[in-house]
Amino acid sequence: MSNFLFLKLFLFTVILISCNDNDGPEPPRDVQVQTLEDDEELVSFLQTHFYNYDDFTNYPDNYNLEILLDSIYGDNSNKIPLIDQVSIKLVDTEDRNQNIVQHKLYYLEVKKGLGKSPSSVDSTFVSYKGFLLNGDVFDERDYPIWFDLVNVVRGFRESLPNFSEGNFKINQNGTYEFDNHSKGLIFMPSALGYFSSNNVSIPAYSPLIFSVNLHLVKQSDHDGDSILSIDEDINGDGNPLNDDTDGDGLPNMNDIDDDGDGIITLKEFDKDGDGTPDDTNNDNTPDYLDAEF
Repeated sequence: MSNFLFLKLFLFTVILISCNDNDGPEPPRDVQVQTLEDDEELVSFLQTHFYNYDDFTNYPDNYNLEILLDSIYGDNSNKIPLIDQVSIKLVDTEDRNQNIVQHKLYYLEVKKGLGKSPSSVDSTFVSYKGFLLNGDVFDERDYPIWFDLVNVVRGFRESLPNFSEGNFKINQNGTYEFDNHSKGLIFMPSALGYFSSNNVSIPAYSPLIFSVNLHLVKQSDHDGDSILSIDEDINGDGNPLNDDTDGDGLPNMNDIDDDGDGIITLKEFDKDGDGTPDDTNNDNTPDYLDAEF
C-alpha cells in the first residue's frame, strides 16, 4: 500500500514539474526566421500604402505639414506606393550564437534638411511619432527632445544619419520655430526595435514605423578625450560601439584610456597641437592606441 502511495506521489510531482516548465516564459524566437517574417510584413505594408506626397509638393515651404499614411484603395488607387520611394539600408546584428544576421531597414526622407547629418553616435533634437503597422500609436513627441543615438533602438540609430538638421528661431513669446529640417519615415523589423520585449503598447516581435523630424544635431565626444565619438570607429565599419583597443569591455568612445597603458588618451592624442594624432615611434599606430609606447 505504501509503495502504491509513493508511486502516486512521484507521478504527481513529475506532472507538476512538467506543468510548471510549460508555464515558463517562451524562449526568444530565432532572429533569422523572425526578420524574414518581419520583412514580408513590411514589404506588404509598403506595397499597399502611400504618404501624402501631394501636400508636400503643393506646399514645399510648410515645415509644419504632418506625414500621413493611408491605404492604396478606392479613390487612392493611383497613388505611388511607398515601396517605390523608400531606400534600403542593410544592418548586421549577431544572434545568440554569434551568427551574423542581416536585416533590411527602410527609410524615406520626405523633406530634405539644409544642415549637417548626425553620425550614429551623435545627439539629435527630434520630434517623432511611433506606430505599429496597424496604425496604433505607441509613442509621440510633438515638441522636440534630445536623444543620444547610442541609447535608442538600433533601427532609429541607423536611420537618423540619412537625415539632416535644419535651423530655428526664437519668437518674442519665447517659443521656438523650426525650419529647413528633414522630415521622414523609418520602417524597421522587430530585431532593430524591441524584438521579444512585450509591453502594453508594443507587442513582442512588432515591426515599427517612425515619422521623424530632425531639428538639430550635436556632435558627441562621450569620454571627453577631444576625439569625436564617431572618429573612434577604428575598424571603419560605421559603429564605434564595437571598437575596444585594450579589450577592457569599454568601447574606445567611452574609454578615457583607449590603449590601457595608464596614460589617458587626452594626453597622448595630440601633444604638439598640430591636429594630427601623434605617432612617436613611427609604427603607424597613434600613441593613444599603442600600448607599447
